[in-house]
Amino acid sequence: MFCDDVWKRSARLIRAIHEHPFNTALSAGTLDRERFAFYIVQDARYLEAFSRALALASARATDTEDAVFFAESAHAALAAERTLHAGYIEEFGLTADDLAGIGTSPTCLGYSSFLQATALADPYPVLAAAVLPCFWVYQDVGTTLLENTAGVEDHPYRAWIATYSDPAFAESTERAKNITDRLAATTDDATREAMARAFFRATEYEWMFWDSAWHRETWPTAEWLA
Repeated sequence: MFCDDVWKRSARLIRAIHEHPFNTALSAGTLDRERFAFYIVQDARYLEAFSRALALASARATDTEDAVFFAESAHAALAAERTLHAGYIEEFGLTADDLAGIGTSPTCLGYSSFLQATALADPYPVLAAAVLPCFWVYQDVGTTLLENTAGVEDHPYRAWIATYSDPAFAESTERAKNITDRLAATTDDATREAMARAFFRATEYEWMFWDSAWHRETWPTAEWLA
């Protein structure tokens, strides 16, 4: 199956995601608030692009049930997960000025642009493969973090962990995988290769997204434009 193959081929990258300092500190509950605040601001901005890509996937789907799934997922990306972000923003006491002062990182813009370009220019099966890592990688990380923190009371990032380890999110992930597998099985070799490349690139961006939050990535020429 397509998904089994690309996941196996991504094993080193997936392991690097789990072992990244951002996620190990998140698991330990020691991740500093400045890094997490940077992350949730970038994630909120990324989710706007992700939602648009899902909406376009819904519009391009030839199967009615697939169209419904992508439309519902587009809504969830803006609604449920934004509620999670808003909760942490309020908890951290961040103001509108604080949020405005955090610029959109190069990685956030790159990942967002990649998804939107794929949604507009590539075949529908390639788009399905490109959006899959945002489901699958997060579900995999969330489930692992839940297992690692099961005995920890009052974990500071429990709400985040609960969101991505939730059985309903696991069901959505399986649905996205099933759609991608079906599309891969019914298309030509060139499109399947393009699907794999899109999956790998999006998975690379997932690692880069956490890395950018760990370093609180900025534009290297920003100081030249003041």
